[in-house]
Amino acid sequence: MENREDLNSILPYLPLLIRSSSLYWPPRVVEALKAMSEGPTHSRVDSGEVLWQAISDMRRSLSLSARLLSPSAPQGYALLFDELVHEKESKRWFDEIIPALARLLLQLPSLLEMHFQSADDVVRGVETGLRLLDSQQAGIVFLSQELIGALLACAFFCLFPVSNRGAKELPVINFDHLFASLYESYSESHESKIRCIMHYFERVCSCMPTGTVSFERKLLPAEYHSSSTTAPNADFWSKSDISLCAFKVHSSGLIEDQSDNALEVDFANKYLGGGALNRGCVQEEIRFMINPELIAGMLFLPRMDDNEAIEIVGAERFSCYTGYASSFRFAGDYIDKKTMDAFKRRRTRIVAIDALCAPKMRHFKDICLLREINKALCGFLIHRKSWQHKNIFIDKGDNEIQLASNEKDSSLLNTETTTSHGAPLDDVETNREKHVSNFVRDVEGSVSMDHQDVGVATGNWGCGVFGGDPELKAMIQWLAASQARRPFISYYTFGAQALENLDQVTKWIISHDWTVGDLWNMMLEYSAQRLYKQTNLGFFSWLIPSLSTTNEAISPS
Repeated sequence: MENREDLNSILPYLPLLIRSSSLYWPPRVVEALKAMSEGPTHSRVDSGEVLWQAISDMRRSLSLSARLLSPSAPQGYALLFDELVHEKESKRWFDEIIPALARLLLQLPSLLEMHFQSADDVVRGVETGLRLLDSQQAGIVFLSQELIGALLACAFFCLFPVSNRGAKELPVINFDHLFASLYESYSESHESKIRCIMHYFERVCSCMPTGTVSFERKLLPAEYHSSSTTAPNADFWSKSDISLCAFKVHSSGLIEDQSDNALEVDFANKYLGGGALNRGCVQEEIRFMINPELIAGMLFLPRMDDNEAIEIVGAERFSCYTGYASSFRFAGDYIDKKTMDAFKRRRTRIVAIDALCAPKMRHFKDICLLREINKALCGFLIHRKSWQHKNIFIDKGDNEIQLASNEKDSSLLNTETTTSHGAPLDDVETNREKHVSNFVRDVEGSVSMDHQDVGVATGNWGCGVFGGDPELKAMIQWLAASQARRPFISYYTFGAQALENLDQVTKWIISHDWTVGDLWNMMLEYSAQRLYKQTNLGFFSWLIPSLSTTNEAISPS
C-alpha cells in the first residue's frame, strides 16, 4: 500500500494514517466514533452544540486545528439541529443517523483499502484508483457509492485536512462553511440545501446503494507541448466542414429531467462545485445538492484550466426540488430509476465546463470566442474506448499531430486505441464470476453510453451572473457538439426572452446546410462588428434581418 502512487498522492488530503500497509484512524478518533455509533446514551451527542464539540475533539485528535474552519460553524450546526429541525426529526438524527454515519466512518479505512486493492482491475492498463487528478493530467477515478458515502460523512464531520488544499487549488470539501452560512445569513433556500444533504444521508444510512461513480478529468491540449499535441485554433474552426447536428429547443423543463440519456451540462465554476458548500444556489450548486455524490469530486479535482473539463458518470439523484436561487426549496424524496452500465454506473453523465466570468464586451473578442468553444469541445468530445484521449488526434507523421477537422478525419475519432501500457482495451478480460467489488467489466459495456445516439442537454451556459451573451453561447455549444460528433443538442432556454427565436434561427441555419465552419465564420464577422460598434443588434437579428422588425435592438454594452 505504501508504494502506491495513487494512495500517496491523496493521503495528505485524507484524515487517515498508514502503517504496515494498513490505513487507520488514531485511537482517540476510533474511541469517539465508536461512542457515537452506539447512540447519545454513550456519546452524549444529542444536540447540534454537543455535536460540534465532538467534531472539534476529533479534529484535535487528528492534530487538525479548528481555527482553520469557519468560526461560525458551531453556531450553524446548533441552529440547524437545535432550532430549525423539528424536535422529533432532530431526535431521530441523533438516535439513528449520527450513529450510522459514525459506523460508516469507522469503515472508511477498510473501504479505502478494498478500493485500492481492486482499482487495478477496473480496466487493465488504465489507472482508476482514488488520487489527486491534478491540472493538465487527464485521468479517471472510479469510486463505489459506499466509499463516497463514507467520504461525505467525513466532510459532514469536517475531518478533512484543509491547510494544504489551497496550494493545490482544490475546492473546499468540509461542510463547515455550509453550516456557517446558515447562521451568518439565514435563508430558506440555504436551509433547503442542507436538507438535501440530510436527506441523502438518511437514504444511504437506511439502504446503502451498491453502484459506482466515475470522475474524469478531460484534457484538450491548448498548444504544442512535448507531446506534440495541439488544440483547435481559429483557422481550424473556420475550415471545419462538419455538418451541424440537430437542435431541439425546450422553452420549459430542466436539464436533469431530460429523457434522452444525453450528456448533461453543469454550468460550472472553475473550482468544481462552485458555491455548493457555501452560499451558492444556482445551476451547479443545485445539481450538487440533489446529486450529492458529485461533491466527492471536490476532494481530489483541482481547479479547471481553460483546456479542461470534468465528466462524472453514475451520480444518483436523491432529492426533488422547486425554485431557483433564493426560491430554491427541498421538495422531498426522488427515486432515481436510471439503468446502470457494465461498471454499475447509473446512466447519468454530467460534464462540468466553466465559462468566462463577466466577459461583457470581451465576449466578442476572437480569443474569448475560441476559449469558450474549445472549452465546450473538451467537454463534449466522445473519448471512445480510451481514457488516455489518444483517439481524438490524427497522427500526420513528422512529429505532428492534428485534431480531426473534417468528415474524413472525424471517421477516425472512434477507432480502436491502446492503453498507456500498450494493451488493447478490447483485450481487457471479462470475468463475470468475480466478486462485484473487483469491478472487472467488459469494455464494450463501459462505452455503451457513448453510442452515436448520445446528444448534449444544455442551456444558458455562462449567461446569468457570468455575463455571457445567450445567443452566442447557444451557437458556441451547437458548434462544439457538432464538431464532437454528437447527434443533437437539447437546449433548455429556461424562458430566456433573448432566446425566444432560437428555434426559428436554428431551423433557418439548418435549412441552408451550413457547416461548423460556416456558422463560426458568421459569428466572427458579427463579433467584429459588435466590437467596433458597427452594429448593436443581437446575433439572431443581425443574421436574419427580418427578426429585427419584431425584436428591439439591444443596447450597446
